[in-house]
Amino acid sequence: MDKNLEKECLNASEHPLHMVTPTIHSAPLSKLAGFPVYLKLENLQIPGSFKIRGVGNFCKKAYKSGCRRIVCASGGNAGLAAAYAAKQLKVPATIVLPTTTPDFVADKLRDYGAEVQVHGSVWDESNKYALKLATDPDCAYVHPFDHPDIWYINLLKSESKFISRQGHATMIAEAKEQLPCQPDVVIASVGGGGLLNGVIEGMWNVGWKHVPVIAMETEGADCLNAAIKDGKLVTLPAITSVAKSLGALTCSKKTFEYYNKHKMHSVLVHDKQAIEACLKFADDHRMLVEPACGASLASVYSDVISKLEKDGKLPEIKSALIVVCGGSGVSLEALQKWKSDFGL
Repeated sequence: MDKNLEKECLNASEHPLHMVTPTIHSAPLSKLAGFPVYLKLENLQIPGSFKIRGVGNFCKKAYKSGCRRIVCASGGNAGLAAAYAAKQLKVPATIVLPTTTPDFVADKLRDYGAEVQVHGSVWDESNKYALKLATDPDCAYVHPFDHPDIWYINLLKSESKFISRQGHATMIAEAKEQLPCQPDVVIASVGGGGLLNGVIEGMWNVGWKHVPVIAMETEGADCLNAAIKDGKLVTLPAITSVAKSLGALTCSKKTFEYYNKHKMHSVLVHDKQAIEACLKFADDHRMLVEPACGASLASVYSDVISKLEKDGKLPEIKSALIVVCGGSGVSLEALQKWKSDFGL
């Protein structure tokens, strides 16, 4: 590698590849909920979702350790984050997609300079193939959600403020500084569990260990909920939900451990509720997000929080924080099709 180029890559590896995103007060959702609702807008990250926080951190560390090629299996968001990180580090990337991934996502990956290979009908099948591709010692295999470097946080204190540098947990450190008050509940969508792991670790690090979490999944992509019901990790037979970004057949071991260590409520919504939330959010905030994100937004649009309050599972909620995780697997055309398919 050219010495100037190598220096440029090393400089890139010293700085976070994600942006600090805003946490905003949502007037429409607050009016609907009856209390202040705040949104952590991870959909504004350049690759389209929160994934760049953890995946970017992983790729930076791998580059420093000598990696010169990135390999990742992903139905979209993690792959885009890996491709974007590889472009910033100026190393090649190979992204393996399941056959269910929309063509426009593959096109976005190629725009970042990544090689795209399609293999398997679900992420788990794509992942097995990616592991074979990553056997070269110069390659770094990037797991979309199940690695400490994906969710881990390293917090330093400076002038009574938290400075966070690593992983998905950084979004909570940012939110703490941006919010006017501590939320009474935090809501996040769950696929394989990487986001939830980062959220929990972030909450523990900023003193929110007692704040409950609502873990939102769609029926048919509910590996965490299935594990909770069975009392152990389970593997779903298939992903039948339209929320393909939640499509891990098995959640991470760490996610299941956190369920037993942190006050958490696992909630399922129908695909129709997730799509309806995406549509309403587009009207309310003029932003497109995919069904995986719609699952967390459904906590307000489908009255999930108030139902948990009425059932005595939550105390009186005076404010809530929702992670708007974003998503690449959405377009105006796709949203219109889902609207038609579900009769909305």
